[in-house]
Amino acid sequence: MPSSSERLQTASVFNSELRNECELRAIRHALAGLGDALITTDTQARVASLNSSAERLTAWRSDEAAGMPLESLLRILDGHTGHEIESPAAQALRANALVGRARHRVRVARSGAQLVIEVSAAPIRDACDMVCGAVMLLRDVSEQCRTEEALSAADRRKDEFLATLAHELRNPLAPIRQATVICRAPAASEAQKRWSLEVIERQVRNISLLLDDLLDISRVTRGVLSLRVQSIELAALIDAALETTRPLIDAKRHHLSVQIPPQPVRFDADPLRMAQILANLLANAAKYTEPEGHIRLTASVVADEIVMRVSDTGIGIAPETLPRVFEMFAQVHRRGAAEGGGLGIGLALTKGLVELHGGRIEAHSAGPGHGSEFTVWLSKRAAVVPPPPRSASAVTPVAQRRVLIADDNRDSAETLAALLRMDGHEVEVVHDGPKALSAFADFRPDVVLLDIGMPGLNGYDVALRIRQVPTARLVKLIAITGWGLESDRVQAFASGFDHHLTKPVEWQRVAELVRSGAHGGGH
Repeated sequence: MPSSSERLQTASVFNSELRNECELRAIRHALAGLGDALITTDTQARVASLNSSAERLTAWRSDEAAGMPLESLLRILDGHTGHEIESPAAQALRANALVGRARHRVRVARSGAQLVIEVSAAPIRDACDMVCGAVMLLRDVSEQCRTEEALSAADRRKDEFLATLAHELRNPLAPIRQATVICRAPAASEAQKRWSLEVIERQVRNISLLLDDLLDISRVTRGVLSLRVQSIELAALIDAALETTRPLIDAKRHHLSVQIPPQPVRFDADPLRMAQILANLLANAAKYTEPEGHIRLTASVVADEIVMRVSDTGIGIAPETLPRVFEMFAQVHRRGAAEGGGLGIGLALTKGLVELHGGRIEAHSAGPGHGSEFTVWLSKRAAVVPPPPRSASAVTPVAQRRVLIADDNRDSAETLAALLRMDGHEVEVVHDGPKALSAFADFRPDVVLLDIGMPGLNGYDVALRIRQVPTARLVKLIAITGWGLESDRVQAFASGFDHHLTKPVEWQRVAELVRSGAHGGGH
């Protein structure tokens, strides 16, 4: 495809060689077929002709525009000041030279529309090599510019998110490192060591919650997060959300008021996700409200809807950022205005979970310094399928198991082995796929805990080969991995795993699965 300068030079040569009306019609027909807008002028930069693309761009017909100053069709604006500047056609006539392609902001005189145009121009010479006009080529790149700006903004948000993620991970890692130093210190008392272990446990829980949010927002945006809907009671839901957020609210000495209907209210929802929605909103209010602020949670039934509101007296949200408050990685609050700015995914995740329930959520704020209010509306459905009752005879048996752990992260494998041995189990540890298969044949475990990303053979391959052994039918296979997408879970179960746990795992969950013995297909 010829370049803009080649097309300009071709048009210039064509114009210089015109000798009669027949040739003129022929060349105008050829130029009319160009996808780019093309305008020819005389030596005074008055319009001579427009091709069809230029007619669409300027909203003028060629015969109407003939003889008009070029500025009557298009005004070229400075990208920074917005002031009108000389058109490339006039520049080409004045300099008697090609004016290379450049982006300009253009105001279309007839419609008033502002566009971003790539423009180049060249003088037209006659048979005597005298300049007799100019030809200007224009390409509308407004949509391309909008796309580039959107990509640039997304790239900035990504960089900000990665910087925030690093900050959020450093926060819990610092006290973990310091607590381990205290535990190893010869002068540390037993009370100090216990306190250090509590710090480590608390900060590991914070990291786990951070990773859970990342996985949840990924599942929501890909449409693979499923709800476990059941009949729930409004008061119990609010209690669960408050239990999660009460430490944060109390730490900042906030005054919390809760108002709910006096009569029991039941509705259909996923109790875990609904508690997560309310906890996110309460945590958001607590974080962005100065100490000793006021937070209010109200819930009511309006017609056939549950309406829940969380309001605060916090730093508020500026009007220009309010429409973006639910966007992914949006950091609409002033940095440093409050502790715990977070990753900017909490409200995006909340909105996704609300919409999964068929509800809607809105944010309101009178502006900076005037607090915020988030309102959730959910349909109060009547048809309820109660969860199946738990069997009174379902008691988790406690027995010694033979457990094989295969993980190339030696610290992860050995600490988990130590916990299992303290729980009374016999444990073998290996650190790659081939050794896992060899140990499986020699050790004959009841339960196998497999990492996925191991050298030699990955966990999927090891599981597939174990399942090919006739005597391995009752062996419980548990994937313990950092890969937590839904596709990873599907692949794990297809490879023969009974359970898929993402790191960092909850010890009690591992202990329960190991104690319960032979595999039962629970996920």
